[in-house]
Amino acid sequence: MADTTTETTVIAASDIEVDREALDASIHEFAEVNGAYYANAFHKIHDTTTVLPSTFNLWAAVLGPIWAASRAIWGMFWAFLILEIIAWVQIGRGAWGNPGAELFERAERQLERAAELAQRAADATEQSDVERFTTLSENIGKAAQNTLDQANAAQAESTGILLTGLVVLAVLKLFQGLYANQVYEKQFSHWRIDPEKTENGRKTSNIVLGVVLTAAIAPLIIYKFTVNNSLSILDDFPEDWVSSLFLGAEGGSLFSAIASWMEARIDAAAAAGGDLFDGIVAGVRSVLDALTIALIGSPWPVVMLVIIVTAWRAAGPRVAIFTAASLVYIAFLGYWSIAMETVALVGAAVILCVVIGIPLGIWFGKSRRAYNFAEPVLDLMQTLPAFVYLIPIIAFFGTGNPPGILATIIFGMPPVIRLTALGMRGVPESIKEAAVAFGASRWQLLKDVEVPLALPSIMTGVNQTILMCLSMVVIISLIGGGGLGKEILEALQYAAKGPGLLGGFAILFVAMVIDRIVQGAFRREDEKI
Repeated sequence: MADTTTETTVIAASDIEVDREALDASIHEFAEVNGAYYANAFHKIHDTTTVLPSTFNLWAAVLGPIWAASRAIWGMFWAFLILEIIAWVQIGRGAWGNPGAELFERAERQLERAAELAQRAADATEQSDVERFTTLSENIGKAAQNTLDQANAAQAESTGILLTGLVVLAVLKLFQGLYANQVYEKQFSHWRIDPEKTENGRKTSNIVLGVVLTAAIAPLIIYKFTVNNSLSILDDFPEDWVSSLFLGAEGGSLFSAIASWMEARIDAAAAAGGDLFDGIVAGVRSVLDALTIALIGSPWPVVMLVIIVTAWRAAGPRVAIFTAASLVYIAFLGYWSIAMETVALVGAAVILCVVIGIPLGIWFGKSRRAYNFAEPVLDLMQTLPAFVYLIPIIAFFGTGNPPGILATIIFGMPPVIRLTALGMRGVPESIKEAAVAFGASRWQLLKDVEVPLALPSIMTGVNQTILMCLSMVVIISLIGGGGLGKEILEALQYAAKGPGLLGGFAILFVAMVIDRIVQGAFRREDEKI
């Protein structure tokens, strides 16, 4: 029988031959200036097997962040610029700072007060006044002496602060010298992989930028933290001077001028578009009224039974049991009507978010230009604090539940738009091409191919929108919104800890029930697929 055993030869990393001439040429091209030095340094780094650095870059140690800037190592530049500034601040505090200045001033004021009380004791005619002023003078004198002792102790720390700063600076310089070549070698590796996106060489523009940044940042910070009587302009922005420059000496502040102009424009827009805004409010109110009639107008046993059965069918018996327990908690504590009002508010907001958001997400998913135009708007809707856009909501739409729903829509719509667009862009091109090849129209391609394949992402966006709308329940109560949010607001106003916590748990259970039902329905759809 033939021997079929094969031998496996293991090659050590040290046995791999490297074209050193080609590597040296690449290093020279990368470094441009001092290529021979960096070629030698990189070879040492490649050949070393120890953890400790095998090279030392003197110029990196001496110039510090300026060297890093010259070689476009901006992460190293910012890190060591900040660290060296801290060290120089300590050196400045120890060399020409006055750590005990404030304490000396306080002691001087205390001594003046003690002398004043002693004089009042000398001028007093009543023995009781003499004793009282004398006692006060002695006590303040003792306090002044304690303050002087503290000031002297702080002043004595100057030498220690100076030495600490020098040691820290020396350690930072040593560290930069030891590890500069290793950092630069990593940049060389990135440059070999992607030369277009990785800077190489020593650029004059980078040197100038590094020097300018260092000169603009370091002296001001060192001066601010070492000189006791620093310039007031470093502490407070001169808004009065800037306002007078634009508006004149008697023109007031830029803040008041801009705020007045914005208020006038908002009032004018509200007056001009009154009919439009009223129509929007009427549309939102019609959706809210329909849900309110279904949830509050219907008998509570029917609503409770429908919710529990829906939870059972969508997410299984465990979620149904949890839903029943949550509804019992809400009903027993008298929160049933206002909890259903909360569900109606959230439901109306979610319905409008889905009706508007999914078509927009489909459009943005199919048109990159439209998405690029809408992306800053979506970022603004998500990042702008809700309390800020409550102001124009009140100006244009008034107060109450419909304006609260509109504010909720602004906050809750971006997730369903973004995730719908993401799902549409994630549909494989090969599948779409196959559908078109079999004669599918654009509508059939959208309805039967793209939307079904993007459905998991779309439903995730819907779930996120539901949760974000629920997070607005308390905030919209500030503009007259009802439901459980109003209960929490009243509890905050009167510091009612018990009612506040009970209402908070009711909101929690509402949110958990909706989330469990929606997630359970998603999981069951995935299992069917």
